Amino acid sequence: MAIIEKFLGQRVEVPEDLRYHLDQGLWARKTQGAVVFGLAQPAWVLTGGVKDMTFLCNDGGQVKTGESVLFAITKKILYIDAPFGGVIRYNKKAQKASAQTDTDLYGQAWLFMIRPQGDSDAVYLSLSSPGEYLLSLRKTDGFKNPLGLKGGVSGMCKAVYSGIGDQAANRDS
Repeated sequence: MAIIEKFLGQRVEVPEDLRYHLDQGLWARKTQGAVVFGLAQPAWVLTGGVKDMTFLCNDGGQVKTGESVLFAITKKILYIDAPFGGVIRYNKKAQKASAQTDTDLYGQAWLFMIRPQGDSDAVYLSLSSPGEYLLSLRKTDGFKNPLGLKGGVSGMCKAVYSGIGDQAANRDS
């Protein structure tokens, strides 16, 4: 288990026995010819957690690579796309308790599984390794703002928060 002690003000874990879909922040586990997906803890922290979710495809239906399969309300609006094509099954328990799915992100809180059309081993191994995922996290606000300071770290965020602070100071004087 890889652990990042300060990631947007929180401690996060990245299991080293899983694969990852970098673009979406999903973890993946191969099981009985299918690949199960869930939101990795660093992605969960970056999005602010899932408040509600809607499945966008028919459970048991065919999906295509890149097709939006899940809509989630987090601190932002999040569309999750299928990393590859196949038959999709959703975790209906996670949908009903989406606000509580952070208690077991790498277990019971899985979001969906896809049974790929081709070789499931090859498809699974085409996903990124834990090391690649950890490297990709270095480009995120989680690493750029390890203490989770309000106002973020981007130039735009700093300018907005500075402007708000200046306005408040002028109003109070």
